[in-house]
Amino acid sequence: MEKLNINQWAEEDRPREKMASAGTEALTNAELLAILISSGSQKESAVDLMKRILADCNNNLNTLGKMTIRELCQYNGIGEAKAITILAACELGKRRQAETPEERPDLGTATRIYNHMHPVMQDLDVEEFWALLLNQHYRLIKKVRISHGGITETAVDIRIIMKEAVLANCTVLAVCHNHPSGNLRPSKADEILTRSLVRACEVMNIHFLDHVIVTDGKYYSFHEEGRC
Repeated sequence: MEKLNINQWAEEDRPREKMASAGTEALTNAELLAILISSGSQKESAVDLMKRILADCNNNLNTLGKMTIRELCQYNGIGEAKAITILAACELGKRRQAETPEERPDLGTATRIYNHMHPVMQDLDVEEFWALLLNQHYRLIKKVRISHGGITETAVDIRIIMKEAVLANCTVLAVCHNHPSGNLRPSKADEILTRSLVRACEVMNIHFLDHVIVTDGKYYSFHEEGRC
């Protein structure tokens, strides 16, 4: 039977497509390594080649990482560049294991939000609007600049904020923007936007924590003022 190339396989069986649709956890070690080397030989696919190499390592990635470039190059379909790529990936895995996980900042209060965002905004001469996407423990998943605008206001699309929140799987949302003028009081537009965000979060079952206005040295919190 003629061997099929990976690009002739069913889409769900191709390693790259499988990873994109099902996530990294769905792939075997051989499939992950096949993505790195991209191609096998005329006799076997990249996946089959990596299955064979792993079998010779008792299917142990630590043993694979101890191989030399010369040893890997003994396999038909593995040249120096592919061997280096495999060993580089093994080394990265070893270094990651030795790293301490990055601590996500706790942004559960307006003061913490201000302290986190003030360095980002303190020198701006125009308004910027940021969404802070948090987990259930109020730890920051990611912050996203939604808009960069004028001196007195900036355009904000609630749909973009909610899209970012859903994509990040956040359960808590806070937003903030700066007032370059130094005026702490929210504008009418700020108030309308905050109410709209509260309603949108209710629909999406996301807890809306706060809308913080940042100036140089002070902040205004809709939550602390009982307005959200």
